[in-house]
Parts: sequence; C-alpha cells; structure tokens
Amino acid sequence: MRSVTYSMNISLDGYIVGPDGGFNWSEPDEEVFRFWIDDIREVGVHLLGRRLYETMLYWETAEQDQSLDDAQREWIALWNPLPKVVFSRTLSTVRGNARLLSGGLAEEIERLRAEPAEGDIAIGGAALAAEAAASDLIDEYRTVVYPVLVGGGTPYFPQHERRVDLELVESRTFGSGVVYHRHRVVRQG
Repeated sequence: MRSVTYSMNISLDGYIVGPDGGFNWSEPDEEVFRFWIDDIREVGVHLLGRRLYETMLYWETAEQDQSLDDAQREWIALWNPLPKVVFSRTLSTVRGNARLLSGGLAEEIERLRAEPAEGDIAIGGAALAAEAAASDLIDEYRTVVYPVLVGGGTPYFPQHERRVDLELVESRTFGSGVVYHRHRVVRQG
C-alpha cells in the first residue's frame, strides 16, 4: 500500500510560516535543495491545500527564467509533470498537471492507495495535513527543521489533542545546521 507522507520546512518552534505569513527563513541552501530534489523522486502524487498550491505555482513558469541554476531546472523537470490534487473551496481552476477537488480528502487518499501506482502520496499544507491526521491517514511525518524561532504562525503539527506514537526512521544534519527527521506513525494491532 502506498504511504501517505507529510513533509514541510519548519522552524525549531514548530511553525511552517511565521506570524507575518512569511517563510523566507526557510529558503534552502544548495545542499537542502538537493535533498528536496531527491525526496520528490519518491512521490507519485502530491496533495496540496490552496495556499501551498498558490506558492508552488511559481515553478509552473519558472523554466523561462534564465537565471535558474541546474538544480532548480532539475526540480522543475520533476515537479511540473508530477500529478497534483489541489483541495480548495475557493479556487475555480488549477494549472499544470493538477486537478481540483473541493472535499473528500479521506476518500481521495483511499482511492489513490487502491491504485496500482508507484510512489508516495505526499501531503503539503498544514490545514490539509491536519484533516488527514484527524482521520489517522498520515503514515510518515517528515520535517526539515531550520534553526530559527519565529514565535508563532501556522503550526506544522495538527492540534487534535490525541497522542500519536512515532518511530524515528531517519535523521540527517546538513552543513547549515538544518536537521531532517523522518518519523513513521506506530499503529497498534
């Protein structure tokens, strides 16, 4: 069965964006960007909330930018053809290799898990991930932790007042002090 993974850059105090909505503190250096390139190779479909989708739209036309380096061009070559499902109640259309859904996250995940396709089902966006977590649909939490305290904003971890046991599968420290953690959800039974 395909795994559902939730991966994001986060601050040390657990936020994906700061109180001002900014996330410039999480701009990856070359080593971390290369890590994200390797990570996206394992993804078969990406589920995105509206805000993350709108942020990632940059890559749909970025290849026209002559100042891009080889790693950024490699990211575009992987990201743009990747199938995406955008969950939004406010958007009326999406671009690129994306389709739009207004609800039914659990049903969509179950449908994708039943397909004979390869690769993880990745979730991006805190609100969408919180909905998946509330239904116990996330198999792995992957954090890229930046050594900064932003003091508030949008939290990475959903607040559902329930315990979720995790097993550390992988940990890696980059030269910049950024730390990657990959945790698998431990399910009883």
